[in-house]
Amino acid sequence: MAYPPILEISDLISDSVEPADFPAARLRFRNQRWAERVGLGDLSASDWIGHFARFAPLAGNLPGPLALRYHGHQFGTYNPQLGDGRGFLFAQLQGPTGRILDLGTKGSGQTPWSRQGDGRLTLKGAVREILASSYLEALGVNTSKTISVIETGEELYRGDEPSPTRSAVMVRLQHSHIRFGSFQRLAWLEDADGMARLLEHCVATYHPQAVGEDPAEMALGFLSAVSEATARMVAQWMAAGFVHGVMNTDNFNITGESFDFGPYRFLPVSDPNFTAAYFDQTGLYRFGRQPTQAAWALQQLASALLLLAETEDLVTALGSFQDVYQRSFARHTLFLLGLKDGASLEADLTFLQSFYGWMTASGASWAQTFFDWFGGAASADRAGASPQAELYAASDFAPVRTELFARQPDRPERLDHAYFQKPRPVSLVIDEIEALWAPIAEADDWSLFEAKLAAIEDVGRAIRTIPDTAA
Repeated sequence: MAYPPILEISDLISDSVEPADFPAARLRFRNQRWAERVGLGDLSASDWIGHFARFAPLAGNLPGPLALRYHGHQFGTYNPQLGDGRGFLFAQLQGPTGRILDLGTKGSGQTPWSRQGDGRLTLKGAVREILASSYLEALGVNTSKTISVIETGEELYRGDEPSPTRSAVMVRLQHSHIRFGSFQRLAWLEDADGMARLLEHCVATYHPQAVGEDPAEMALGFLSAVSEATARMVAQWMAAGFVHGVMNTDNFNITGESFDFGPYRFLPVSDPNFTAAYFDQTGLYRFGRQPTQAAWALQQLASALLLLAETEDLVTALGSFQDVYQRSFARHTLFLLGLKDGASLEADLTFLQSFYGWMTASGASWAQTFFDWFGGAASADRAGASPQAELYAASDFAPVRTELFARQPDRPERLDHAYFQKPRPVSLVIDEIEALWAPIAEADDWSLFEAKLAAIEDVGRAIRTIPDTAA
C-alpha cells in the first residue's frame, strides 16, 4: 500500500490547494491525548503552529493539502457544486490500532469549491466542534476528534452570530474524509473506471473484509460494510440524545464517523420531533427521523454504485441496516445505563420502548435520567436523591423501575468513581454552550470552557470510554 494511501487516487477525487496565510496564530486547543496516540505528542509549540496553522507538511507525508471533490443531496436536493470549500486533507497517519487516520481541516482558506465563501471558520464554531466531538467520544459514540484549534486573527461576518466575530482554523482526526458524495460525483460523471478505482482504494484501505473477485462483488461487500458502520453510528446518536442537524449525503463518510458538526444539539428531554437547525423548516433531519435519513443516504450511495453492480444485489447489500441499527441502539443504550444486555434483543427492545416512552411522556431530563439510573438497582438511592426524584416516584415510572431492577449491572464498580457521587451529570445542551462562549467573547476568559472539557473527560473515564492515560 502506498503511503499516504490517498495518493493512489488523489488525481481522481481531489485538487491540490494552498492554505490561507493567516495574520495571527494563537493556540487555543491542543488535544495532547490524541496527539500522543498518533505520534504527534512530542511536537514543540512552534512546530505545532507550523503544521496546524501554517500547514507545513509533516515529514514523509502529503507534500501539500488536498481539497476533496464530491457532490451530495442537501435537504433532499441534489447539488453537483460541492467539495471541500473551507477545508482540506492535510495528512494521513497510522493510528494506535494500525488503521489509517486522516488529519483534515476546517477554516483553512478558499479552494476551488468555496462557492464565493471566504473559506474561514468562526472561533465560536470551532469551540462548538471541540465540545461536540469531546462529549460524543466520552459517551462512546464513533466520532471524529478535534485535535487542534488555532485562532487566526481575522474578523468574520456571519448572519447567524454577532459580527464581526473571531476566526480560527481547526484540525480534526478521523479514519476517512471520503464521503458518500465522492461516489455520487463519479456516478453523475458516469465514470465507471474512476468508480472502480475509488472502490478498490476504499476496500483496501478501510474495509478489507469487502474484497471480491470483481468490482461488482466488491461493491456489494463495500456497501454492506458502510451500511453497518453507518447504522452503528446513528444508533449511538439516538442513545446519546444527539441531533446532528444536517444529514446531507456529503456529511456521511465511508467509515461511519460523526463529523462536520454544524447546528447540532443534545436533547434536553426526549422529543422525537426536536430539530437542531433553525433552517430545517420541515424537520427533515429531526431527532426521531435520523435512522430513516441515514438509510436514505445509504440508498443514494447504492444508487451511485449502480455503475458497477445490479439493483437487486445492491438492495440486498443494504438489508442488514435495520438489524444492525436495532442491536446497536439497544446495546449502546444499555451501555449508557451501565447495564448488561438482556436475554434477547426482543426483550431489550421491549424495555427500551417502555423506557424511552416514559422519558418522552414525563419530560424527564435526558442526561439526568441516564446519570441517575446508571447501574440500575445499584443506583436506587442515588436516584431517590435526584433533582427529579419526584418523577421516579410517580406511578407511570413503576414498569420502568421494575425492568431496571430486574437487569444486571455491568461493571458496577464504575459507580465508585467520583463522577457518580455528584448530584448532577455533565450535559451539553445549547444554553450551556452559549454560557461557555459568553466569557470567551466578552473577556477572552477560557476558564469555564476548559473546566467543561475536564468534566467531559471525567465522564469518559467514569464510564470507561476514555483511558486514564494516553497509552
